[in-house]
Amino acid sequence: MGNNSTEYFSTRGNADILDFAGVTLTGLAGDGGLYVPTHWPRFTPEQIKAMRGLDYVALAARVMAPFTQGVLSEDELQGLCKAAYGSFAHSAIVPLKQLDSQHFLLELFHGPTLAFKDVALQLLGQLFERFLSGTDKKLTIVGATSGDTGSAAIDAVAGRDQIEIFMLHPHDRVSDVQRRQMTTILAPNVHNIAIEGSFDDAQAMVKRMFGDRDVNGPLTLSAVNSINWARLMAQVVYYFAAALRLGSPDRTIAFSVPTGNFGDVFAGYVAAQMGLPIERLIVATNVNDILHRALANGDYSVSGVTPTAAPSMDIQVSSNFERLLFDLEGRNGAATLARMKAFEASGQMQIGPEMRSEGDIFISARADADDMALAMRWAYEHCGEVLDPHTGIALHAARAEMIAPHIPVVTLATAHPAKFRNAVERATGVRPALPQRLANLFEREERFDILPGDYDAVRDYVLAKAVR
Repeated sequence: MGNNSTEYFSTRGNADILDFAGVTLTGLAGDGGLYVPTHWPRFTPEQIKAMRGLDYVALAARVMAPFTQGVLSEDELQGLCKAAYGSFAHSAIVPLKQLDSQHFLLELFHGPTLAFKDVALQLLGQLFERFLSGTDKKLTIVGATSGDTGSAAIDAVAGRDQIEIFMLHPHDRVSDVQRRQMTTILAPNVHNIAIEGSFDDAQAMVKRMFGDRDVNGPLTLSAVNSINWARLMAQVVYYFAAALRLGSPDRTIAFSVPTGNFGDVFAGYVAAQMGLPIERLIVATNVNDILHRALANGDYSVSGVTPTAAPSMDIQVSSNFERLLFDLEGRNGAATLARMKAFEASGQMQIGPEMRSEGDIFISARADADDMALAMRWAYEHCGEVLDPHTGIALHAARAEMIAPHIPVVTLATAHPAKFRNAVERATGVRPALPQRLANLFEREERFDILPGDYDAVRDYVLAKAVR
């Protein structure tokens, strides 16, 4: 590692220190922790002002350059971003729309699979290709998806020679559009597995594979879930993009984020650590409200998952929450390791008031099915905007939390409404059509295997199919 390389260490304190290329290809750390940079880079207000007027590709390279130092220059990043965002359907990449005098919508769904995950995963596909080219390395990606990560990751790596992808999704618990976006990509390096269980079961299997020498020995495993630092890094950019359009750094902004695995809202926290003036990050949850309980009264304890019309949020164990806990606890790896081990054993964790006050940039709100439908109806009737259920939950939270009226509140619109046609039609009476490029989705052949919710069965499947 060069002296001037940005270095990454694990939240649990016992894994190798890596540079940006290493952390991108690795995913989960060897000690079970998640990688974070050893310090948060910080921009001055003048440096943020100088970003005004940059197009999205140039802005992305500028914001991410401190994280890739010693491995990729800003110019190289710009080339990769140009390739990553060339397939987006809107020339602004992430357009901002005004709903009323205070509320705005940041549309993150103009990528090839109609979800915010494309913003990060199209870049991650380019990074994988870049770091593997010229080597004889074969990468085996194992991932779990509650709906959108799977299709975005598969789209980003399908047909790439040195990469094989195994994507687990909970059988019958994703929307028909979400499933078909994964299972109709018939590239030989793509393997879709429907497991009989919840997303949390799938995510636990993926994490276990990273720690299983029988898998991680013969195969070089990598991650596309938001446990992969490079994915989170790419999501930091759109917080800067929205804030700059609304007058940052001379004006402070609040964001409302539909939250499941805590990656997207943690990217907002990173933006704040980098100097972007963010008033509040509103963590919007559905009835699977472990994060709301944790932030409101310190109770991070698991209960059963309730399936809802917003499946990407039907999660109890939010991987990225560990990154926040690590930061709030003074970046003490030993303390985070002890905390996470105790949580893994008991399914319960208490977060004390001192620690919560360190994270007071976060506030949270919970939306039930009625709250979600009412917010979706309001957006349609008053603003002519058709929202997907996840965005509806975030808009409910944005309007329910009383942010001072002079502070703009940006709701992250994380998926195209056509991915959730039935729920949108129930709430608004409108059945959204798929964009032209996906119009024949329901005529395409599907390919996937259904496996029991059993770790050994999934592990054996991966070992049997993976090309070494």
